[in-house]
Amino acid sequence: MDISTTFMGLSLKNPFIAGPSPLTNSLDTIKRLEDKGIGAIVLLPLFEEILQDQQMALFDIIETPAESFSEALSYFPEPDRPIVEADAYMTHLAAIKESTNIPVIGNINAVTEGKWLEYAVGMQQAGADGLELDFYSVANDATESGEVIERRMIEALEAVKAGVKIPVSVKVTPFHTSFAHFAKRLDAAGADGLVLFHRFYEPDIDIENLEPISLLPLSDSHRLLLRLRWLAIVSGQVRCSLAANGGVHSVEDTVKAVMTGAHCVQLTSSLMKNGIEHVERLNKELARWLELHEYESLRQMRATMNIERIPDPKALSRAHYMRLVGSWETP
Repeated sequence: MDISTTFMGLSLKNPFIAGPSPLTNSLDTIKRLEDKGIGAIVLLPLFEEILQDQQMALFDIIETPAESFSEALSYFPEPDRPIVEADAYMTHLAAIKESTNIPVIGNINAVTEGKWLEYAVGMQQAGADGLELDFYSVANDATESGEVIERRMIEALEAVKAGVKIPVSVKVTPFHTSFAHFAKRLDAAGADGLVLFHRFYEPDIDIENLEPISLLPLSDSHRLLLRLRWLAIVSGQVRCSLAANGGVHSVEDTVKAVMTGAHCVQLTSSLMKNGIEHVERLNKELARWLELHEYESLRQMRATMNIERIPDPKALSRAHYMRLVGSWETP
């Protein structure tokens, strides 16, 4: 059974990509994922803020003693360039590429102009097969419109696409006024793939100590429903590849994502919950499911349930709400 697919032009032996997590941060676990049949991996993001914080801390160490002791300058000479850089990330990426035979996708989360491109070029030089631009941001500035935020993302994508030759995907959130329109704009700006969706990690509140609590809950299959709706809507309107991220735990989840238009799925919580061996089970179960349902390949099944093919496209919009509201009954 042919379960191969493509994502942003990369050939994958199956639709399962290990999403960014501690499992894709270690060469040992990456090699184990490869052994169990993962199609590709996405590294953890390179966060610009972390590098900025490290640089500021380092210069604080240099400057503070110098204010009191002039001889301190001889111990901490001012560097010709920032000491803390993305070099370690690029070295790690290169080592992974040297030791594996599956596509490795670099991951960037930047905030300032120019850093998106700088990191992208570095990852291309380190051997990345593709890039994921991680557009995770919380729009908490009331003076900034959605149009301004989206334009900044488009400009970051265009800058990266103009500066590298490897394919570039964009990982987005669903929190846009018109997501389908934004998806088309990203497609027109050159995105080779869209990853739907980021899952915001909402902090809880400690009411005794009056401080936020950072939580990292793992997803379940219920999280997939939002992705299915927008995969079905967007897949008939863009040319680029689509990946489902969030809520894929079983072969049934995988089938639903592919039927609504996904070329592949990113696994994160399911691997954290079930272990690396889960990849092997999913591959076997997917091949078996396709055979039982008389599909010759994964490609044959893709997008068979998107908005252009389902009998009632209104089920993805207001009609769904109109039918359900007020219809709930006690089980």
